[in-house]
Amino acid sequence: MCQNCLDTPDAVHAAPMEYGAGLATSADPALIADVAVANHILVHHKVLDAFGHVSARHDKRPDRFLLARNMAPGLVTPADIMEFDLDGGAINQDGRRVYLERFIHGEIYRLRPEVTAIVHSHSAAVVPFGVVPSVPLRAVFHMAGFIGTTTPIFEIRNHAGLSSDLLIRSQELGVALAQALGQAPLILMRGHGSTVVGPTLKLTVYRAVFAEINARLQADALRLGPVTYLTEGEGQSTATTNAGQIDRAWDLWTAEAAA
Repeated sequence: MCQNCLDTPDAVHAAPMEYGAGLATSADPALIADVAVANHILVHHKVLDAFGHVSARHDKRPDRFLLARNMAPGLVTPADIMEFDLDGGAINQDGRRVYLERFIHGEIYRLRPEVTAIVHSHSAAVVPFGVVPSVPLRAVFHMAGFIGTTTPIFEIRNHAGLSSDLLIRSQELGVALAQALGQAPLILMRGHGSTVVGPTLKLTVYRAVFAEINARLQADALRLGPVTYLTEGEGQSTATTNAGQIDRAWDLWTAEAAA
């Protein structure tokens, strides 16, 4: 099992503190609450399970981001959201354990100033496209037009050799992943999962959900025969249209996740 949510070697067990109980963060409480909700939505849609994580750039400090303490996403509450600098350093750790792969978030935020949210997952339908490079993940229906006509794949062997655990466990690997992502909305991570980015938290969650659905539909279509994919223009047009409907999806998904 891939354990991308392992602790740092020097992490310490501690009970979570309530937000405001001495925790040094100036982030908007509404944003903190939305990060917690995003975790639950992504678990509900089977993008996250016991592993994976979602973050948001700090609304007042672009050089910081918000990410839960090391825990299963489905259990995250606002009190579990921590603040980090772009080097992956916890601003308000207070003895709490942190995700090992927080470097994914810090280095993408550093390289992509327009990105305000990131989802890293092992969503099951997406993983096969990272290990079969001859069949690129492409948009097959209008709800996933943002994927476009190809998706980059990060090959960790080029940076960590042939015996790594495939995890982004250092700033150096975080930089390599961010550079491989380039300006794309998502990147596959060979033998590991994927990372999705976006200009808002809600849109990024939308992209993560529909990347998983698109991968499932694409695999089904490939079993039937040659696939007619969306063109680059169709992908751009549908992505623009759907971006105006994000609240519709977010409101439904929030209610479903809370049920």
